[in-house]
Amino acid sequence: MDTVRNILQIKGNLVYTTCITCSVYEALEVLEERNLGALVVVDESGQLVGIFTERDYARKVILKGRSSKETLVRDIMTDSPVFVTPDTELEYCMQLMTNKFIRHLPVIENNQLTGLISIGDIMKYVINNKDFIIQNLEHYIVS
Repeated sequence: MDTVRNILQIKGNLVYTTCITCSVYEALEVLEERNLGALVVVDESGQLVGIFTERDYARKVILKGRSSKETLVRDIMTDSPVFVTPDTELEYCMQLMTNKFIRHLPVIENNQLTGLISIGDIMKYVINNKDFIIQNLEHYIVS
């Protein structure tokens, strides 16, 4: 049973965040600097309040004719984001992402943000795991 914890053990728990009062422009700078597709939005106490994605920017700033320097993250973020725990099975994560049309899942444990996984993280894990199984089967057959 592969879980989110398996991915976090490889990827680590580093999560890039932005604040609700930051400008969209500031958040975009972090996305570009770190080559990310999303930032977790936290309040003053560090609690998860939303997620800011490139999709939010495209649909809620550019297409609406807003200014990224004048618009705040809280005005366009996806609030109450879907999240998972470290013990959530990867198959469930894939179903959730597909059904909700999302690419990123914050990871919460004991009411604390402990990670962020993307569909890319899941695919990389699944592919590497399949390659490992194939190599072991080939080794078994040859032996």
